[in-house]
Amino acid sequence: QVQLVESGGGLVQPGGSLRLSCTTSGFTSDYYTIGWVRQVPGKEREGVSCFESVDGGTYYADSVKGRFTFSRDSARNIVYLQMNRLKPEDTAVYYCAAVPGDSYCPDDLDDYRVWGQGTQVTVSS
Repeated sequence: QVQLVESGGGLVQPGGSLRLSCTTSGFTSDYYTIGWVRQVPGKEREGVSCFESVDGGTYYADSVKGRFTFSRDSARNIVYLQMNRLKPEDTAVYYCAAVPGDSYCPDDLDDYRVWGQGTQVTVSS
């Protein structure tokens, strides 16, 4: 059974940085698509970043491009989201989500099959 566990959220001032981690377990193959999705209560979820296994591409939402960086430590089964120059509008619960198997980043966030429990990020002075 695939499990995703996020960590690293917290309170940070505008302009600051945080690094989120997602520890993965249970994948039966090294090929899977994994991404970060955020949600503010009362608003739609937003796909923030995604790594797709089919071609190794990494994608970012326009709202975070140039500020957030996705990375993987395959040996330790951890993926990261480095978040720099944080803004109050980045405040949300951040989820790690995955599609097991060789796949593309989903256009529909409901196509992510496995989700973590989420970690709160609050950007405020």
